[in-house]
Amino acid sequence: MSLTSHLFRRYLDYRLRRIDRFRRHPAEVQAAQLRERLAAGEATAFGRAYGLSRIRTVEAFQAAVPRFDYDSFKPYVERMLAGEKNVSAPGRVSLYARSSGTTADRSKYLPITRQSILWNHTLGMRDVIGLYLDAVPQSKLLAGRTLTLGGTCVREGENLVGDLSAILLHETAHWGYSMRAPRVETALEPDFDRKIDRIADECAAQRITAFAGVPSWNLELMHRVLERTGRRTLPEVWPHLELFLHGGVEFRPYRRAYEQLIPSEGMHYLETYNASEGFFAAADDLRREDMLLMLDYGTFYEFRDGERVVPLEGVEAGRTYAMLITSNNGLWRYEIGDTVEFTSVDPYRIRFAGRTRQFINVFGEELIVDNADRALEEACRRTGAVVREYTAAPLYMSLDRQGAHEWIVEFAVEPDSQEHFSEELDAALRRVNSDYDAKRRSTIERQHLTTVPRGWFVGWLRRRGKNKVPRLVNDRRIADEIHRELEAQPEGH
Repeated sequence: MSLTSHLFRRYLDYRLRRIDRFRRHPAEVQAAQLRERLAAGEATAFGRAYGLSRIRTVEAFQAAVPRFDYDSFKPYVERMLAGEKNVSAPGRVSLYARSSGTTADRSKYLPITRQSILWNHTLGMRDVIGLYLDAVPQSKLLAGRTLTLGGTCVREGENLVGDLSAILLHETAHWGYSMRAPRVETALEPDFDRKIDRIADECAAQRITAFAGVPSWNLELMHRVLERTGRRTLPEVWPHLELFLHGGVEFRPYRRAYEQLIPSEGMHYLETYNASEGFFAAADDLRREDMLLMLDYGTFYEFRDGERVVPLEGVEAGRTYAMLITSNNGLWRYEIGDTVEFTSVDPYRIRFAGRTRQFINVFGEELIVDNADRALEEACRRTGAVVREYTAAPLYMSLDRQGAHEWIVEFAVEPDSQEHFSEELDAALRRVNSDYDAKRRSTIERQHLTTVPRGWFVGWLRRRGKNKVPRLVNDRRIADEIHRELEAQPEGH
């Protein structure tokens, strides 16, 4: 073992002890996080406006500080973007994750402080490695490199703005350079096609033991690697590959595609919850499909169920909540737009349940992303299909037609027949959602299936400057845009 690996493992042992502490004393650790956030924020403009220096309890905090979403918090962000210091976080904030979201066209600028880079995002990634090595003690992960497919970032005046992954790569280029691939300048290449060609050429001969990132983009990269190397599977290119650190979207629809690319019993998949707003959770048990909520990353958590908002100790297992954060990024009681289900409260484990704005409820069916993903997995299993991407939207009622849903699907492997796939998808949706089943018996007909060519959604995302396909949209904006683009394409494309 190299000296670097030895020192890293000693550090990971230390962090595992800290993680064990917040597993055993979650309320105590979260109370300390709130105290730290209040102390850091009391001298800011936000802190003076809401009297943070006088707050001593969670109840007082909730009474004094309102809940925020992006629209209501935006004035503070605009002041920070303009260069003002001590707005909602100490000092000058010059790093911003830009996201257009999944259902809106406007850009969001989410502040990233240097404290959060060190004590949230990169701490989270180091902990992920520690949790994995603890679960797989025979691992040779540290004997190779982790391939990271980053986004892009640009200077806007004095600010660095772009994808979170790109900002983290830009700001931490001097850390872990011997354990990461490709070179930073390759990872930050703005042209996606040129980037993945360069990564494939640069990394094919390296000892890659892991890769990390959003499943959809990495799937495209891995296909490019196979095309350029002439290999059939990834273990033929990287025989020591053992781990995919994925996050950003539900992995379930992608799993079969990855298992075809990596037919290896030694391959592991570990989910992380590293959003633009912060690093929140990571899988700590490879036998489970949930994640451990990380409690000492500079974030104080609250959870909303309807209008009721509770701190961590108020949640119940089996319930789904919208998540609010107060963080070292300068966000205060900020509702990030995600919902999580608590699978355990001892310790606190969650699974991503979807976006608060991603659902279809035009006909009273109350379809959520979790329902859709589970039904899709079942339909694929029964028809032999592998789905790479999908989105769904309502088809409105007319004088001569009942209402329905339209599913726009990109297959990596076609089903035995599209009719069979539609039948199985509909049956699975009816099993997992009683409201949908009730409406199918009265108001709506079976979903309509539209297919797009392989690779189509990646190009569509790049044209829109996004990295996630919205799964469920409660109107026709996205679906109609897709149809316009399909109709505009030349014959045969």
